[in-house]
Amino acid sequence: MISSNVRRERAAAIAVGALLASTAAAGAAPFELTGHLKSRLLGATFPSDSVFRDLGDATAIDAGADMRLNFAAGRGRWSFDGAWQLFAAYGDTVALERRLLADGLAPGPPPGDDRRLFDLFDTLRDDGRFNAVQRVDRLAVSYATATTVLRAGRQALTWGNGFFYAPLDVVNPFDPAAVDTEFKAGDDMLYGQYLKANGHDVEAAVVLRREPVSGDVRADEATAAVRYNGLAEDGEYQLMLARNYGDALIGLGGNRALGGAVWRADLAVSEAGDWTTEFVTNLSYSWQWWGRNVSGVVEYYFNGFGLHDGRYGPAELASAPELTARLTRGQSFTVGRHYLAGGITVEVTPLTLVTPNLFANIGDKSALLQLVVQHSLGDNLTFLGALNLPVGPDGSEYGGLESPLPGRYFSRSAGLFAQIAWYF
Repeated sequence: MISSNVRRERAAAIAVGALLASTAAAGAAPFELTGHLKSRLLGATFPSDSVFRDLGDATAIDAGADMRLNFAAGRGRWSFDGAWQLFAAYGDTVALERRLLADGLAPGPPPGDDRRLFDLFDTLRDDGRFNAVQRVDRLAVSYATATTVLRAGRQALTWGNGFFYAPLDVVNPFDPAAVDTEFKAGDDMLYGQYLKANGHDVEAAVVLRREPVSGDVRADEATAAVRYNGLAEDGEYQLMLARNYGDALIGLGGNRALGGAVWRADLAVSEAGDWTTEFVTNLSYSWQWWGRNVSGVVEYYFNGFGLHDGRYGPAELASAPELTARLTRGQSFTVGRHYLAGGITVEVTPLTLVTPNLFANIGDKSALLQLVVQHSLGDNLTFLGALNLPVGPDGSEYGGLESPLPGRYFSRSAGLFAQIAWYF
């Protein structure tokens, strides 16, 4: 087993070595260093029947920090991108999550690079109420011409037409209710794009991964995908073929202007679970209201991997191995089948945006109400805040899934997120 110090030194050596090699190859090429420092405060409350309350307290307060350094260098057709991040957190949730993991109750995937081809993640400290980790989030070399892009290394890829739910975003998708989505976590991949003379283009990506227990690179952990992007009258369409975690996947997507609105949709049919279907469609529209810019979106999502009848107990989840595997990998974030989501962004002032969101599980009549506020405090200073309010009965998705402990649920009450980001 490789020690944490060795892993940390290896990650730093790879990042610095690649940066110096790229810069040296570029000679007097332009070099750019940017980044951010984010400080955040998180608060959560738990009802009396919550397993989180049993393992902690009625409330959880945490303070956190996120520092990111972005490196970029290039000359001619060659370029290099790198990014290093440092995360630190102190508070009640740090100890609570460690306890949940130790008791086998932690929902969702653990942090780290256990599945990635290269382990560039290191835990600096993890004890008591404090946790600090670092990771290399970007480390990629690119070659580009007027018609071709080739990129190798740690990078991010986002596909699909969903605003909240993205069945065709097969590489590390966002949680639909995530508040800070500025940077998508990078994965180790080979990526290529070819632009045709008619404006259509072809993209391809291969992501190699390891089986987290054995550490072996395996084909049934990898993703290989090809997507064709075409132009049509008043819209675009996408055709996609992929092999994702050992299962074939066929995707079809597109968008089209409808008057002043835009309609989008994605269909994914996966070999997993005997050819299971996912579908998302949305309608977005922008307008002015009392002299203020407003934009809104409403979206429907069907999750063929989800459970029927609004019953999501441990026995039901154990009977759905495809769903639990997707949840564990961070590939899916929902346990039901039918969802409705929507949001409206109001430009209250040129410096302030207010966005109320709604995520509703139609099958069990539970929902998450979210209010997001973004305010510019200066040229390089931004405030981002969110209030989350889950509603629904015990045992429902947002009211709190049933835990393995009798009469206890993974339930939360109101939650608060507040962040100030400084960019340089």
